[in-house]
Amino acid sequence: MQKVIAKAEVLIEALPYIQDFRGDTIVVKFGGSAMEDKRQVESILTDVAFMECVGMRPVLVHGGGKAISRAMTEAGLQARFVKGLRVTDEATITVVENTIKNTVNAALLAILATKGAKARRVDGQSIFKVEKRIGKDADTGEKLDWGYVGEIRHVDTTPLLECLETMTIPVITPLGLGPDGKLYNLNADDAAAAVARALRARKLAFLSDVPGLLRDRQDESTLLSTLHIKEVEELIRNGVIDGGMLPKIKSCVEALESGVKKIHIIDGRLPHSLLLEIFTDKGVGTEIIE
Repeated sequence: MQKVIAKAEVLIEALPYIQDFRGDTIVVKFGGSAMEDKRQVESILTDVAFMECVGMRPVLVHGGGKAISRAMTEAGLQARFVKGLRVTDEATITVVENTIKNTVNAALLAILATKGAKARRVDGQSIFKVEKRIGKDADTGEKLDWGYVGEIRHVDTTPLLECLETMTIPVITPLGLGPDGKLYNLNADDAAAAVARALRARKLAFLSDVPGLLRDRQDESTLLSTLHIKEVEELIRNGVIDGGMLPKIKSCVEALESGVKKIHIIDGRLPHSLLLEIFTDKGVGTEIIE
């Protein structure tokens, strides 16, 4: 009986959050090592299906880097990265498109269907207008060229709103269309942040393979449960925010400044971490707010 009562108490704790977020758009970015474990994928997609079932409007943006690297190896192509971004030539972009659409996205849709959720693939090139990404090495001044890798300049929200109005979960591929009519590979974090800004989402959740933002990456007890954007620059100067977390946090700041209310960085390896962060008093990751 105590177990049954405990379950009821969990539901009661979630009730005010369910009432508050009903009808709100929540963008979820799913990628990294969490996508490699079937149990973690099942857990996360169960959370997404639950969110839709209680009246929230989840939008899922996914990556697929490890699956792409495997497919490239099978095709006899060598994966190469510069500053954390995959160098993408014509042969690679073909592999990227096929893997993202027909392997990664298709698998996510199939699992959501088993959860009773209605979901639809939204091809990134139908909503993301991009320009070719070009950078400069801060140390050498050398020009950086990643090939068919894009920076998002515009998001057409029409296909996304059509999904949401019919209680369908959009599952978005990180691909964009350039002014040359060519397909471009996108950083999935950037794609999720751009979607959240364009939809003015209530929340943006990044499912990662770390507990959140740590002051000391070797010590999980140093988790920052709440981060205000005014603290970001100091944490960058002190080296707390660096590496792969740096562009993620910068995307978060831009999203907050564009009207997104709150951003979460959550450990996707923890069972049902998405629900725990959104629907409980304590939460389990780092929330970023103004």
